[in-house]
Amino acid sequence: MFSAIPAFSKKGDIIVADEGVHWGIQNGLYLSRSTVVYFKHNDMDSLSKTLENITSKYKGTKNLRRYIVVEALYQNSGQIAPLDEIIKLKEKYRFRILLDESNSFGVLGSSGRGLTEHYGVPVEKLDLITAAMGHALATEGGFCTGSARVIDHQRLSSSGYVFSASLPPYLASAAITAIDVLDENPNLLTKLKNNIAVLWKGLSRIPSFTIASHPESPIVYLRLKQSTGSLKDDLQLLENIAERVRNAVLF
Repeated sequence: MFSAIPAFSKKGDIIVADEGVHWGIQNGLYLSRSTVVYFKHNDMDSLSKTLENITSKYKGTKNLRRYIVVEALYQNSGQIAPLDEIIKLKEKYRFRILLDESNSFGVLGSSGRGLTEHYGVPVEKLDLITAAMGHALATEGGFCTGSARVIDHQRLSSSGYVFSASLPPYLASAAITAIDVLDENPNLLTKLKNNIAVLWKGLSRIPSFTIASHPESPIVYLRLKQSTGSLKDDLQLLENIAERVRNAVLF
């Protein structure tokens, strides 16, 4: 996404992004030199108000490209984006959507095709979908999908495509094989969902924590039910807990 965003959005354009997007997206937003406006994490009321304000402010402005940038499954929170609601807002205010599926591809949906399959939304309603292949596919590199016109444009203007070395054939082959394995073994997704459910059940028994992530997310975040009253002390407490868990697993 850090390469795809600057390929489409330039200085003078508007990007509305979720404040919880991961570092790679933040880097792409910075490199685009666009005007970036953040909305509250996964808050559709905040997104709606932001889009309305921007539409009103730039009414009548010609040649202004406007984008919404979100993650399907947020790396920093384990939350899932409400894609059906985002698309309704996108169509109402006439924005384009750039969706990052790095953590949801191979995880969400009945066959692992990601957030669009999870919500039953046609892929054609999205302008660009990107995903890193270092998660569910267990390889390297990434991919972008969209209309032929969109992808042709990216081939000509994306710095990641123009100035990077091509993906080694064995890594591309590993990604293809991983997708074939998912297609041929749908039970792997069922097993994943069962494992997540077991983890949730176990973590839910810890009295001092609440689970902050989505029930179908393999990225699980715990939150203290009660703060110590100091952010510094909270962080130190969480680090101590993490250290004890690491030691217990190692030894």
